[in-house]
Amino acid sequence: MWLAFAFSSALFAGLTSILSKCGIKKTDSNVATAFRTIVVLVFSWLMVFIVGSQSTIVTVDGKAWVFLILSGLATGASWLCYFKALQLGNVNKVVPVDKSSTILTIVLAFIFLNESITILKGFAVFMIGLGTYLMIQKKEVASNEETKDKKWLLYAVMSAVFASLTAILGKIGISGVESNLGTAIRTIVVLVMAWVIVFATGKHHEVVKIPKNELGYICLSGLATGASWLCYYKALKDGLASVVVSIDKLSILVTVLFSYIVFRERLLKKAAIGLCLIAIGTLLMIVS
Repeated sequence: MWLAFAFSSALFAGLTSILSKCGIKKTDSNVATAFRTIVVLVFSWLMVFIVGSQSTIVTVDGKAWVFLILSGLATGASWLCYFKALQLGNVNKVVPVDKSSTILTIVLAFIFLNESITILKGFAVFMIGLGTYLMIQKKEVASNEETKDKKWLLYAVMSAVFASLTAILGKIGISGVESNLGTAIRTIVVLVMAWVIVFATGKHHEVVKIPKNELGYICLSGLATGASWLCYYKALKDGLASVVVSIDKLSILVTVLFSYIVFRERLLKKAAIGLCLIAIGTLLMIVS
């Protein structure tokens, strides 16, 4: 059953990237992140009350609180970096770098969660890494665009690192905690962190200036994110972290499809080969 939740998480995560890109054309990425977290928070707590797990909050022990909070902080950092990268770069390049967090997650799961690394899993990691490399190869660009490319790449790499930490910390923190409640608790941490960044950078005045059409996309991306999170942490609680994260990264297929439909972003032949390698590597992870 946790496999179904993992695949659902991937679908909603793919939609999140596209909706978010539509919502940050004129809106500052940090402001958009903070606003959409409000939507995620409302959605996640609504799910808590629907399943009736709010009363179990008193049973959450100190260790779970610490790791859920740390997971929330890592998520907030990953989001801020990810959406800044999306604002600066091409969706088809940003997403593969972010999804490469699978590799680091597998290593961390081996170290901290005692999840095995088989020969097949190692080969899958190699395929995912090679595919990511092919997808982010740049075309010849002007020097000013080259600088811009370096900026999105830095933010995308940081997003991947924090996403890996999110998975490991979340896996530890959500053990013994109802998954919807765990998601809702950590969303509070993300919300606080996102708005602290907005006020620290003096961008809070821009909240009232968000274009209505972009506000709609930001809200929809928040709903997609909330749905993705609920599925993701349900799968993470019941399944292997390395496999759940790998399946979740299949959202790249959804993202690439919709980026072509919405933004007309075409894949180069090399990038298309890279996408196939990532997909094959991910499927091998599931089999392993």
